[in-house]
Amino acid sequence: MSAPVPAGTLRPTRTRTVDVESGGPTEITLQDRDRTRPFLLLHGGGGPATMAGFADLLAERTHSRVLLPTHPGFSGTPKPDTLTDVTALARAYVALLDQLDLQDVTLVGNSFGGWLAAEIALLRSPRVSGAVIIDGIGIQVEDHPPTDVTGLTPAQLQALSFHDPNKAPVPPNAGGNGSGPSPDVRALIGYTGPTMSDPTLAGRLGDLHLPVHVLWGESDRIVTPAYGRAYAGAIPMATFTLLPRTGHLPQVETPEELLGALLDLGRR
Repeated sequence: MSAPVPAGTLRPTRTRTVDVESGGPTEITLQDRDRTRPFLLLHGGGGPATMAGFADLLAERTHSRVLLPTHPGFSGTPKPDTLTDVTALARAYVALLDQLDLQDVTLVGNSFGGWLAAEIALLRSPRVSGAVIIDGIGIQVEDHPPTDVTGLTPAQLQALSFHDPNKAPVPPNAGGNGSGPSPDVRALIGYTGPTMSDPTLAGRLGDLHLPVHVLWGESDRIVTPAYGRAYAGAIPMATFTLLPRTGHLPQVETPEELLGALLDLGRR
């Protein structure tokens, strides 16, 4: 048993690999920032690096327990053959919550992670009490298709993803010419399929009966605010909030504003 942590002392982030059984053995690499109340952060195609800074901010400001897994198959992690789609991955995360014996979990997902958060919530685990979908993908909206990111240069992707492209982080060893995390397209399509959407998802979202906060960057040109409003409109208990001066990655570009919106919604 770990020794008690004095008040005001931040516990170190632990990284571990958890074996879960969900249609077959699955390894999930997990960063664990333990501050009691649990949040499960779900990254998008750019990988866990797009969520790590916000995970630290959320843990430090709210004294919550913040879990940041790497989806199997991303960042070079193993992916079992049983993880064939987003629903299968969602089942693996429900199994993870069961194994960790977590309660009152809030799901927070960006982009592909937003879709994944919706699928986890749809599995109706009693361990999940709410979800936050940030610039999510997955639904099909007439006249507002997501931008196809395959084949885009880093500069083109940066221009579509950020209100202010100068705020895009420079990856290590980029020599000043980087444009932030690039999507792991192969890993992403392995779950989503080539269209990166599910024609049944919007209809199934009508079965969600827990609080869902849909937060969207007003300058997102990967999936536009009109797409975001349609996402919220498909969920019976959803609240929609537009984040100004923000693109597709609010947790990277305007993390303070995202945190404020998340906490404000939580108090309503």
